[in-house]
Amino acid sequence: MWKRNGLSIVLFALLACFLGGQVWTGLLAHNEELAQAHRPSLDLWEYLHSGHFVSATFENWESEFLQMGMYVLLTVSLRQKGSAESRPLSHDQEHERIEPGPVPWAVRKGGVWKMLYGHSLAIAFGLLFLMSFVLHLTGSWRAEVDEQVARGLPPPTCWEHLWSSNFWFESFQNWQSEFLAVLSLVILTIFLRQKDSPQSKPLAAPHSQTGD
Repeated sequence: MWKRNGLSIVLFALLACFLGGQVWTGLLAHNEELAQAHRPSLDLWEYLHSGHFVSATFENWESEFLQMGMYVLLTVSLRQKGSAESRPLSHDQEHERIEPGPVPWAVRKGGVWKMLYGHSLAIAFGLLFLMSFVLHLTGSWRAEVDEQVARGLPPPTCWEHLWSSNFWFESFQNWQSEFLAVLSLVILTIFLRQKDSPQSKPLAAPHSQTGD
């Protein structure tokens, strides 16, 4: 099991570890803010349903799914000479390696099922991004309502919050950092190597070589 699934197991464990750290430190930080405003603190369950937690969590998930979804789509037709993250510049250099085994059901079925399966990765990332965007908006709006009520000001509607500069500032500050990370990976893999990593070209590969 470890040999077959070690990467996903470790990544899931790290996700759980850091998400737990976010929950705990977020709860402490938010309760400090509430105490300064002379408002009652939240317990763990209440915090998990608060706008503070929901907004902070899905604001980041939203940008991650946007990053991966756009990267999947952009690498279909765009190339970067010398990058290990790019398909070869020439279609003649591409070799689709298929290991022996059962062909997926959708491919055998053909038609619309094969078409959907052929774009299922981008579709999945698109749906995950949309879900995260809606949850980010909902959590951010609830947090804004809570803050405005505490100040004795009229709370905004969800529609008003959607078009506020504060909401889009939250989104854009994450989106730009995700594309910076991808850009760095694409460019740095032209010149730099990491021994035995599938994200890197072989050590002896020339800088001009594109793809694995």
